[in-house]
Amino acid sequence: MTYAQTLDWMFAQLPMYQQKGKVAFNGKLDNIKALSAHLDHPEKKFKSIHVAGTNGKGSSSHMLASILQEAGYTVGLYTSPHLKDFGERIKINGETISKQFVVDFITENKPFFENRQLSFFEMSVGMAFQYFAQKQVDIAIVEVGLGGRLDSTNIIVPEVSLITNIGMDHADILGDTLPKIAREKAGIIKEKVPVVISEYQQEIADVFKSIALERKARIIFADQEIREAYGVSLLGNYQSKNAKGVVAVIRELMGFEVTEEHIQKGLAHVVENTGLLGRWQVLRENPMVVCDTAHNREGLSVVLDQVAEQGYDILHIVLGFVIEKNLDALLPLFPENARYYFARPKIPRGLDASVLKTQASRFGLQGKVYDSVPEAFKNALQRASNTDFVFVGGSTFTVAEVV
Repeated sequence: MTYAQTLDWMFAQLPMYQQKGKVAFNGKLDNIKALSAHLDHPEKKFKSIHVAGTNGKGSSSHMLASILQEAGYTVGLYTSPHLKDFGERIKINGETISKQFVVDFITENKPFFENRQLSFFEMSVGMAFQYFAQKQVDIAIVEVGLGGRLDSTNIIVPEVSLITNIGMDHADILGDTLPKIAREKAGIIKEKVPVVISEYQQEIADVFKSIALERKARIIFADQEIREAYGVSLLGNYQSKNAKGVVAVIRELMGFEVTEEHIQKGLAHVVENTGLLGRWQVLRENPMVVCDTAHNREGLSVVLDQVAEQGYDILHIVLGFVIEKNLDALLPLFPENARYYFARPKIPRGLDASVLKTQASRFGLQGKVYDSVPEAFKNALQRASNTDFVFVGGSTFTVAEVV
């Protein structure tokens, strides 16, 4: 198989969450454990940091990788989903996994995958762990896909665990209250492995404390411990909270020599070191065009506050969501004094743009429906003057079509 054929085959396996939503979540670790045994337990052959959370886990994972790269280590990085190419999910020192490795891994293990009916995500996790083991990384930063307790990545025993922030997202799978969601995320806390919580949240702090106590894991609330303010090259006011969690993790990490200079340089060169996309990413200037993958209430409120702080004449918003989002919770966050360009992201879970327009009008958001995200984006650019501001967001998949 070619690289493209290999990816097509992977995407066609048991429903992937990215495409299908809840039906793709099998809620068991049996398959990933079987795959790990089949591959001779690659996850035991490298050190790791495990990162979970509703918002900030992707940015935090990239910050950690950047800092450790600045300290001279060979660093694996596993994140999801990807924006443009599957290879973005699996990197070493910012370089994406080789296409040949992807093809060979699937070809060699295809009978096992078919026999066990592994999902796309389970195969991807196994591939990442095998790649990191074979390339002998010094440490890997492993981002949870969804939740924590039953996520396929949760077979690692890391040096430190990080939980960034808890918000209402994927409530159909993880639970309909913050404490329920926190309990799922806290599933990554391991016996006697320190855990850093980036942000102290009154409503759920006790959930983390009780599970940490039960597992004899030292717990650190970063925003209470880290007093210094750190500059971060990633734009977005929210990144300062993420940075405190990241610094706390580095300070808990034993056996690695990381100086204050490495931390500052790593935080200053996240994109250059890791190739991160889609976090308050400036696509062009005159007019200023920014995209951000924030897609839940907590993430969007911070990003839209930042949009409001920008100087512009007219605000143009290219907007697309996936079907399971609670629009009654999200749409009130958006400003009425903007021109909207509604479009459906090009995935099966994409929300019909006409439905979005109807719902948005209930909250005073006016605009037009377009056949695709690129079409909506093109129209926004044509209508915007140099002194206007264009924002693209609502979903990772909306952003993926413009970066």
